[in-house]
Amino acid sequence: MVIVHDQELHRSDPCVPIMDRKQGYDIELMSSTSKVDHELWPLDGIDSKNSKFPCCLVWTPLPVVSWLAPFIGHVGICREDGAVLDFSVSNFVNVDGFAFGAAARYVQLDREKCCFPPNMSGHTCKRGYQHSEYGTAITWDDALRSSARNFEHKSYNLFTCNSHSFVADCLNRLCYDGSMDWNMITVVALVIIKGHWVNNMSIIRSFLPSTVVLCLGLVSVGWPFLVGLFSFSILLMGWFLLGTYCFKTLLER
Repeated sequence: MVIVHDQELHRSDPCVPIMDRKQGYDIELMSSTSKVDHELWPLDGIDSKNSKFPCCLVWTPLPVVSWLAPFIGHVGICREDGAVLDFSVSNFVNVDGFAFGAAARYVQLDREKCCFPPNMSGHTCKRGYQHSEYGTAITWDDALRSSARNFEHKSYNLFTCNSHSFVADCLNRLCYDGSMDWNMITVVALVIIKGHWVNNMSIIRSFLPSTVVLCLGLVSVGWPFLVGLFSFSILLMGWFLLGTYCFKTLLER
């Protein structure tokens, strides 16, 4: 707390009223405090060997499912220390133990694009009321903890409530990039468009099984297998698109 004595105020410009000077000091103090509250400390570098991806989304292929549809996978979100959180079974969120293998693809997010309001008037996003109603956070890790507590009471289902739902919930609590409309589709799009492969082996691990399945299917069944595989992918994409944008109560975000 900064105490300003009346004598110090009187030694200032006598033409300025004392109340105005005090208000000026209060505004300056609030401004400096706000800067301190929102100061972000530096993150450690990405360490793929030890599976540390600070403030990243990470993706890995799913067994069997990704063999038939390579664009389908499992996604998680990482804390500021690099530990990954992911939702893979009912009523439980994994911490620092990414299910289904090591991360194959990642995209690092910018904390400067998040909204960490200390109070109702402290929103930096344009969705203040909606953000407060949904649930806010004062730090990156605080948002992840809140989402983890929320998903500890949800049942996992690949088609209605999966790892993408959990990540979308985290991003909505962060109001990342000023958006409160994160869902399964937008999370997938973010990883595909802005994601980076961890290494060359990750590319092989992601596409080799589906390539083998495709080749075996064409050799043993022929073109009908390719048509069936294509139809399966279209149905799968249609399910998530319709569930996300047309029947919004069907899917968990």
